[in-house]
Amino acid sequence: MDRWKGRVALVTGASVGIGAAVARALVQHGMRVVGCARSVDKIEKLAAECQSAGYSGTLIPYKCDLSNEEDILSMFSAIKTLQQGVDVCINNAGLAHSEPLLSGKTESWRNMIDVNVMALSICTREAYKSMKERNVDDGHIININSMGGHRMVPSADEHFYCATKYAVTALTEGLRQELREAKTHIRATSISPGIVETEFAFRHHDSDPQKAAAVYESIKCLKAEDIASAVTYVLSAPPHVQIGDVQMTPVEQVS
Repeated sequence: MDRWKGRVALVTGASVGIGAAVARALVQHGMRVVGCARSVDKIEKLAAECQSAGYSGTLIPYKCDLSNEEDILSMFSAIKTLQQGVDVCINNAGLAHSEPLLSGKTESWRNMIDVNVMALSICTREAYKSMKERNVDDGHIININSMGGHRMVPSADEHFYCATKYAVTALTEGLRQELREAKTHIRATSISPGIVETEFAFRHHDSDPQKAAAVYESIKCLKAEDIASAVTYVLSAPPHVQIGDVQMTPVEQVS
């Protein structure tokens, strides 16, 4: 990770869970990390914790609604002005609504597409543009995917969410091909966790906290720090090594 010291990383959805753990890990390794979310209070608290811990990097909180393209473009413009540009883009932000295919609300489906697919694609495009205009040829784009992007979860509540994550799997491979065709050494990686104990299930099953808690009580889940370790592992690979897809699940997870 030494070669990333002083470089700039963008982490979306950095206020809680996986995003917060990734942001902390990258700051610990000396990176300048722009952490964005709709609410930045928790990111500001995390930034203060990183500073108090004496980490060599810096966490810069940025308020951004990723379902709004203008917000995303404004964020990249601010990063260009204040930090020169993005060298690493961690597309972590994602959400799920319990909306089955046969009865779900269109608004909820659209929200999942806007955040899980469109925001990821816009951030990827803008990060690549930032790298290209500065002749950065060793950048990295990492998409936090899901095992739900590789097999359909047998629950109607998850089907549309899984569809958005299947899209992330396809988008990451398409990105890898386009980067290769562009003859660049910028790399693309998808990291697909199984069940991770974060606030995700409680947001997903917001009307049924007992159901959310049961998800995490059923097995020994992955921790957000496990995913952060996977991110630093991927970034630590030699520049000539392309790690295309990391799939990780709890030992006890069977589906």
